[in-house]
Parts: sequence; C-alpha cells; structure tokens
Amino acid sequence: MATLINAAQQRPLLGCIADDFTGATDLANMLVRGGMRTVQTIGVPDSDAAVEADALVVALKSRTIAAADALAQSLAALDWLRAQGCRQFFFKYCSTFDSTDAGNIGPVTDALLDALSSQHGAGAFTIACPAFPENGRTIFRGHLFVGDALLNESGMENHPLTPMRDANLVRVLQRQTRSKVGLVRYDAVAPGVAQVRESFDALCHEGVRIAIADAVSDADLHVLGEACADLTLITGGSGIALGLPGNFRRAGLLAEQTDAARLPRVEGLSAVLAGSASKATNAQVAAWRSSRPAFRIDPLAVARGEPVVDQALAFAQPHLDKAEPVLIYATATPEEVKAVQRELGGSEAGQLVEATLASIARGLRERGVRRFVVAGGETSGAVVQALDVRSLRIGAQIDPGVPATATIEGEPLALALKSGNFGSVDFFDKALRHLDGTAP
Repeated sequence: MATLINAAQQRPLLGCIADDFTGATDLANMLVRGGMRTVQTIGVPDSDAAVEADALVVALKSRTIAAADALAQSLAALDWLRAQGCRQFFFKYCSTFDSTDAGNIGPVTDALLDALSSQHGAGAFTIACPAFPENGRTIFRGHLFVGDALLNESGMENHPLTPMRDANLVRVLQRQTRSKVGLVRYDAVAPGVAQVRESFDALCHEGVRIAIADAVSDADLHVLGEACADLTLITGGSGIALGLPGNFRRAGLLAEQTDAARLPRVEGLSAVLAGSASKATNAQVAAWRSSRPAFRIDPLAVARGEPVVDQALAFAQPHLDKAEPVLIYATATPEEVKAVQRELGGSEAGQLVEATLASIARGLRERGVRRFVVAGGETSGAVVQALDVRSLRIGAQIDPGVPATATIEGEPLALALKSGNFGSVDFFDKALRHLDGTAP
C-alpha cells in the first residue's frame, strides 16, 4: 500500500469543476477536512505543469452565463484535469441548485458525461446531490429543503438571477437536460451502500443517466459518497464530497494527513467586500454596521457616473491608517434590488456592482490591504480576477462551507470567499480573525 500512496502523491486523485468561486472554496474546504491537500485554481490554468495536491478544484464563473459558454469552459477545465492525471471528476454547483430552465447544471452534466464516457468506456451515469445538511440543505423524495422550508419558499424564489420556484429537483433538472432523470429515494439510502448501488443499477437499466439522490444527514452523504467510488463523474454540492476521501484511502491511494489545512501567515491590512443580497449577508452587514465603519455602494450612483470607487477608497483610508478593517458593501434587501433592476436591468445591475467592487479591491490592495473577506459568489469571482489571483491553497474552515485560503503565486494574499447564503451573523469578524491568525 505504501507504494500505491507514494505514486498517488505525484498525481492528483480528484479533479473538480465548480461553477462559481465561492462554491469552489466550499468544496475545497470539505476535501481539506477529509485530509486531502487541495489546490484551487481561478479559471483553467494556462500551463499543464503538474500541481502537487491530492485534489484540484477549478473555479469557473459559469453559473449564470450562456449555456454554450458554460459548456466550453467546463470542458476546457476537464481537459486540464485529465492532463493532471485525475482519477475521478466532480462537477460542483450550489446547494440551492441555482439554475434556470435553460441550464446550466443539466447541459454541463450532459457534456461532462459524454466526454468521460467516451474516454473511459464506462456507462454514462451520475448522481446529482446538492444536499448540505450542516447548512440546512436537505433532499427528501427529490424535494430540496432549506431549513424547514421548501426551496421555493426559502427566499430563493426572489434570487435576482436564478429564482428557484420549484423544489422538485427531478422536475427542475429534467427541464434542463436531454438525459433521463431519476431518483435515488431515501429508502434506498438509509439501508447503506449496497442498497444505493443496487438503486444505481436499477436506474441505469431504466435508461436513467442522472439521478437526484436524497440525503437528510451527513451520514447519508457518507453512504452516497462511498457508493459513488466507481463512478467516473459525480455532481452535487460540497456535502457529497464528505464521503470521497475515504474511498481513496480504502483503495490505498491516500495517506492519513494532519496538516492538509496548513497555510502561511499573510501580513497586511484587512477589508470586507460584500455584494450578495442574500438573507445571511444582509444580517452579517447589519451586525457589522452596528459597531464598525462601513460604506455602501449605490448602483444608481455608479450608473450616473458618480466617482463611487474614489469615494469608497477615501472613506477607507483614515480607517486603514489606524489599521482598522472596513466594510464596503452593495448588499440590499430584495425590494431594493428589484428597484435597481427595474431601472438598470437585472444582469446590468449585477455587472455594475461587481465591476465597482473589483475596482475598489484593486485600490485597497494599493493601500496595503492583503487580507480580504468577500461575500457573494459573483462578487468573489470579480474580486479574485481583479486581484490577479491564479491559485489558492485551502486552509481551515471558518464556518460550514467557508475556509480560509492563501495565494500560492504572486503577492501573498489571504482570502475568505463566502457564498452569500453561508456564515453566521458574526462571520465577518470571525473570518478576519482566521485570516490574521488570532482565531482560537
């Protein structure tokens, strides 16, 4: 077994494609917790030079772009991961299944299945399991719950880009894909791995290519993860990754490790940037503003040509001079978001906010900020691109689904990239303590 482990250390075992940047760090966090040394790249790397890690996560910004573009980016990521020698592949999307009837979860899954089945000669079958019980996302009889509410009653029905108005994931996914969609029911998951594999076989016999998998607890995710050991492709939220490191250990390919989450210390000033309009981020912004300095971005002012970036940086400077962290945010209530979208258009408003926060991030870096907490998947993507971040080493978990990270190349930066819906009310303070090394 030692020989197998030594060989595996030279090549990554698991290759992952994430449809947004915070989703990528969420998944990477789960893999690090399972003892896999994990590197996240920002986009598809230009070079095929070998990367030393047990798992690789390619972070794309493909969740809400045109399906054809999402396919092209995802297949390019797959080609790079193949070149790295990965043995198994994972397509990661949000635990609230963010998508529209046009995609992009279904079309990307179809394309990855086609590409991998033609390469490996294996049957084209995978699961779709966005469950993340630790953050309140569970699936029962194919229906996705957020806490005690069905997905379409959770607030996600008001999402500005991907409003989710149907909790039946079999139905949602079938509208997006040419593949037949089935269901691994909870009564197949509860008895254990053998029963799940029997369900896989039965669904394949019926012509199903993609199966929504029920899961209401972490124990269910461990069962499903082990049952997927022989699948070339797995799709879902980060939760399903709980059971994957154990598969590689049982196969003698992954050593036990205690330092998978170790990161270098990054010196410098700190700032928080928030672009998400989710309930969780609204609460986090309100908690910060009750006692800490903050500056709000008004998209309408940006659209009018007002110097909002300069104003935000001017606000930040005296606080940075005293080494005080600042919050700069565009977070708003659903009603405020809708009002802005009526005037500017939905995608245009989002792009305007992202571009503004990206410019502010560059300005903050010029002023000595080296530790960034960023709220919102689209915002995180814009910020890391603006800071020219190419790859990240994944560290310890701050809150479920959100790890600390540090850049591998270029100027040392420490970042916490948070999905809008994740994190406790005091997340911003907690994240800053993790990034500056003062967390317990």
